[in-house]
Amino acid sequence: MLTRRILTILPVAVIVVLLQSAFWVPTYDRQDVGGDARLRTFITSSIGDAKFTNPVISTDAASLDIAALVYEGLLDIDENMEWEGALAERWSTSSVATLALLEGRPLADGSVATAEAVQRILREAAADTPGAESPEGALGAAISSIRTLPPETVSRVESITVADEEGKPTSRDLEIAISNPIRVQFELDRVVPDLEARLTSLLGESLLAPVGLRSRIETEATDEELDALGERRDELFQVLRQNPVMLFHLRRGVTFHDGHPFDAGDVVFSYQAYVDPLTASPRASTWEPVESVTALDDHTVRVVYKRLFSPATIAWAGPTILPEHLMNRAALEREMDRRGIEGEARERFGLRQSETARNPIGTGQYRFVEWQSDEYIHLRAYEGHWKKVPEYRDYYYRIIPERVTQEVELRSGGIDAYEAPAYQIPRYREDPRYRFISAPQGYYAYIGYNTQREPFEDMRVRKALGMAIDVDAIIEFVLYGEGDRVTGPYYITTPFYNPETPKLPYDPQGARELLDEAGWTPGPDGIRTKDGKRLAFTIATNNGNPQRKAIVTIAQNAWKDIGVEVTTQLLEWTVFIEQYTGLEFDAVVLAWGGGSLNPDLYQLWHSSQTGPGQMNRAGYANPEADALIEEIRRTYDPDQQRVLARRLHSVIAADHPITFLYSARANLILDQKIVRVDTDAEGNETLSRVEPASGGRIAYWFDHWRKVTNPPHLEAAN
Repeated sequence: MLTRRILTILPVAVIVVLLQSAFWVPTYDRQDVGGDARLRTFITSSIGDAKFTNPVISTDAASLDIAALVYEGLLDIDENMEWEGALAERWSTSSVATLALLEGRPLADGSVATAEAVQRILREAAADTPGAESPEGALGAAISSIRTLPPETVSRVESITVADEEGKPTSRDLEIAISNPIRVQFELDRVVPDLEARLTSLLGESLLAPVGLRSRIETEATDEELDALGERRDELFQVLRQNPVMLFHLRRGVTFHDGHPFDAGDVVFSYQAYVDPLTASPRASTWEPVESVTALDDHTVRVVYKRLFSPATIAWAGPTILPEHLMNRAALEREMDRRGIEGEARERFGLRQSETARNPIGTGQYRFVEWQSDEYIHLRAYEGHWKKVPEYRDYYYRIIPERVTQEVELRSGGIDAYEAPAYQIPRYREDPRYRFISAPQGYYAYIGYNTQREPFEDMRVRKALGMAIDVDAIIEFVLYGEGDRVTGPYYITTPFYNPETPKLPYDPQGARELLDEAGWTPGPDGIRTKDGKRLAFTIATNNGNPQRKAIVTIAQNAWKDIGVEVTTQLLEWTVFIEQYTGLEFDAVVLAWGGGSLNPDLYQLWHSSQTGPGQMNRAGYANPEADALIEEIRRTYDPDQQRVLARRLHSVIAADHPITFLYSARANLILDQKIVRVDTDAEGNETLSRVEPASGGRIAYWFDHWRKVTNPPHLEAAN
C-alpha cells in the first residue's frame, strides 16, 4: 500500500517541481530571474582556446583577445582614432643629435671645423627664428641646447655568427673598442628626419661625409667579423647620429590586479622581456630599434632609439606592460624552487615556461579568475581600475569550436555575441531579439604558402595557384556579397592600402601556362610532374570555420583542374596553430586582422623574420620590400609614409607570397538587451543602442556595455 502511494505521489511531486521551475529558472527572455547576475555577465565564444595570455609571447587571436582585457599599454587610440594616454598620462617626442668632428675636416667656408665654430653656427641658427621658413632657420628653431663631448673610447661586446674551421656557422662574442673624436651634441624638441640635409646646408658637405667603421676601431677585427655585424656595423660609428627620444610621464595611483603599485620599473622590465632571447618573443623586432629604456624616477621613463623609428608610438600601445614583481628573474627563481626545476631546464626557464604565461596579472579592466582548458576563461571586472570599472562584472570566454553550436548558444542565451556567417545575416536583420552590427574591419583572408618548401619557392607556381581561384565567386557565394577583394598586405580600411594595385585575374588557362613555364607538365593521370616529382601538397585550416572550410574545398577543386594534387586537412585550432607557428605546413587558409593603423610591416614581411616562432610565416624575402619596410620605419612624414607603404603593398602583391582573397565585413550579432550606459557627474544614467566607434571598432565602448531587461529602444519599438 505504501509503495503504491509513493509511486503515485512521486510523479505528481516531480511535475509540480518542474512546473514551478518554469517561473524561476532563467530563460533567454527572462535572464534576470533570481537576480541580475546574468545581466551583469558577458559571455562570448571562440573557435579555439588561447595558448598563452602573456602578450610578450602570444600570437593567436584567442590569446590576444584575453591579453587585451587583462593588460594595458602606455598609450591608446581614442574614439576619433587619435592618440591618448593610458598608463602614461602624457608623453613627448624629441631627439638628441651627435656630430663627430673628424680631424682636419672643413666647414662650408673652408676653415677647419672646431667644436667652438660648430657650436657658434648652430647657436646663431637657433637665435635666427625669424628665418624659420628656411632649412637652416627651421633647424635652429628646433634646437633647445648644445654641448661638446670630449674624445672617448667605447668598448663593446657584439654577438656575431661566423664560419668555424669546418665551415659551419658558429656564434661567438666580438670585443671591439671604438674611438670617438670630439663631438657636438645638441638636443632638438622634435625628430628632424632630414637633419643631415639641413646640417649640410649650414656646415658644408665635407664635414658630414661618412667614414667606415674600420678607421675607428682600436682593436683587432677581421673583415669577416665586421661583415658579420650586419646592419649594426653602420650604427656603431656614425659621423651624424640622431636618436629619437620618447619621455613618458606615468599615471599615478595605478595598481596591478594583486594590488602592487605600477611604476617605471614595470615599463623597463617589460621592454627587457620583449628583447630577452630566452623569451623568444615574436614581437622582438618591434623593440630592436630601442637603444635604452631608463626609469628617471618612479613615474618617468625615458626611451632612446638607435635610429629613426616612426612606429615608436604604436609600439607602446595595446597590451604591453607586465608586472615586474611577478615575472622578473628573482620571481622566476622562486617559482623554479617551488616547482623543483633543476639542471638544463632551469637554465632555459623563462616567461614561456612560467606559470604566469597562463595566469595573467595586469593593470587592465578585467582580472583573471579561472581557466578551464578547451572550455572557458573567466575574467572579473577589476574594481581598482584607474579609468572605469566595466558595467559587466564577469566576462566568460567560452571555447566552442563549431559555429552551429555557437548559434544555438546565442539563441538560448548561453552567449551574448556571435559572429554570424554571411548567409545568416538576413534573418538576424529582421529578428527583434538581436542587434545586428555590420562594420568595415581591418582584416584580410588569404591562402598562405610556405615559400621555404617546394614548389612554393617559385613565384610562378604561387601566381598560378592564385589565378586558378575565382575570388569574386567566393565573395558572392561564400560571403553572400559581404566582402571586398583585396590585393596586398595593408588593410583596406587604412590609407596605406594601394587601390591602384591590380587584382590577380581569375584565369585557369593562364595558370596552366605559368605552370608549364615553371617546368611542371601534366602526367598520364593529369597531375603535373617535374624531375620525377608530382605537384602535390596539403592545404590546411582550422576546424569550425565554415568559410575557411569552403575555401579549402574550392581551392582543392580549382587546383585539381589545372593539374595539382591537393590533400585537405581540417585541424583543431591548437593543433593547427602549433603547426603553423612552427612552419610545419605546405599551404593554409587563414586571415590576418586587427585593423591597425601601423604602416610598419617588419614583423610580417621582412626577410629577417622567417624563423620558427617569428611572424613572417610565408618565408617571404625580397630586398626591395626589405628596403621599403626599413625606409617606412625611418619616415615621420605621414604623406611620404603613405607613398612608401603603397609602393610596398604593390611590391609584395607582385611576388604573390600568399594569395590575397578578401576583406570581410564584421557582422556581429548581439543580444538586443545589451545597451551602452553613460553616467553623468550626478550619477544619472543614459541608455543607448550599441554603435561602432570610428574605424568600425564595434567593441570600443565595451566597458560601457550592460544588459538590461527593458532597453529604451525596444520599449519605443513596442
